[in-house]
Amino acid sequence: MSAERIAAPAQYEEKELRAINGLSVLFLDLVLCIASIFLIILGAPLSGSGSIFLVYLGVLLIVAGALYLCIGSWFILLGIKILKPNEALVLTLFGQYIGTLRREGIYFVNPLCQAVNPAAETVNLSLGQAETEAAAKGRTVVRSTRMSKKISLKTMTLNNEKQKINDLLGNPIIIGIAVIWRVENTAKAVFGVDNYLEFLSIQCDSALRNIVRLYPYDLAEEGEEKTLRGSAQEISESLRQEIQNRVTEAGLEVLEARITHLAYAPEIAAAMLQRQQASAIIDARKMIVEGAVGMVSMALEKLSADQVVELDEERRAQMVSNLMVVLCSNKDAQPVVNSGSIYG
Repeated sequence: MSAERIAAPAQYEEKELRAINGLSVLFLDLVLCIASIFLIILGAPLSGSGSIFLVYLGVLLIVAGALYLCIGSWFILLGIKILKPNEALVLTLFGQYIGTLRREGIYFVNPLCQAVNPAAETVNLSLGQAETEAAAKGRTVVRSTRMSKKISLKTMTLNNEKQKINDLLGNPIIIGIAVIWRVENTAKAVFGVDNYLEFLSIQCDSALRNIVRLYPYDLAEEGEEKTLRGSAQEISESLRQEIQNRVTEAGLEVLEARITHLAYAPEIAAAMLQRQQASAIIDARKMIVEGAVGMVSMALEKLSADQVVELDEERRAQMVSNLMVVLCSNKDAQPVVNSGSIYG
C-alpha cells in the first residue's frame, strides 16, 4: 500500500489589483441619486392620476428611485476603498485572492470583495490591554470600535517581554530585544501564516534563545571569543539574520534587531558582581606589578650606567625589595632611616 502524499500549502505571491478611480464612481453615484430623487418627484403626481397607465408608470418610477436610493447607492458605496500612505488592502472574492491595493488614494472595487487581515484581532487585543493598563493609572484611551482590515506597510517595532535564558556557560541571564520590521509581501503575510504578528513574536523569542545559547555573557579572561556584552554589533546582526530566515515565509522583512536589556538573573547577580570585582582587582594588581618591575629594572640599570653607587647582590636585593614595596603598596610608604650598616 503506497503512502499518501500530503500536498504542500499553496505559496501566494502578491499581485497588484487594478481598480477603478473611486472619485468618478462617487460622482456617478451622486448623479444617479439625484436622478432617483427626480424620478420619485416625477412619479408622485402620476400615481394619483386617473389613467391606469400613468398610475402604473408613476408607481414604477417611485419604486425604481426608492430602490436605488435605499439599496443601489449603498451597495456602490461598499465598493469604495480609501487608502492612506503606507497602507495596503488584501482583497478576496468568494474566497479567492484577487489582488492587493498598495497605493494611497480612493478606489472602487467589486462590492462583494472582502478585505482580509488576520492580525487585526491582535491589534484590537493590544488596544484592549492598553485600555486596561491606562484605566489602572486613571487614564482613558479612546479608540474606534470598528476593526480595520488594512495592513500597515510602515516600519514598526516589536518589543517582546524580557526572557530568562542560559548562556553558553550555563549562567541564567535576563535579556530583551527590540526588532524593527515591516510587511514586504502582503499576500504571504495574510495567507502564508495564521497571524503574522503572533508568528513574528514567537519566532523572535525562539531565535533569541538559539542565539544567546551560542555565546557567553562575558569572559573571565581576555580572548578572541565573542560575548553578549562585548560583541553587541555582531550578535545583533546574527540575531537579525536568524529572525529573517524564520519569517521570510510570512512575507516580513526584519530591518534591525537590537539588544535592549542584558543582565545576570537576580539569583546569581551578586556572585557575578563579586567575580567581576575580583577579576578587576587581579588585572589591576597585575598591571601594577608589571609597571613596578619595569621601574625597578630601569632604576638599577640607570644607577649602574651612571656609576652612582656600586651595589653587591645583597644591597641590590634589598633595594629591589624596598622599591617593590613602595611601588606596589596601596598606601603611602613610611620612610625608615637606617643609621647603621646592613652588615651590622
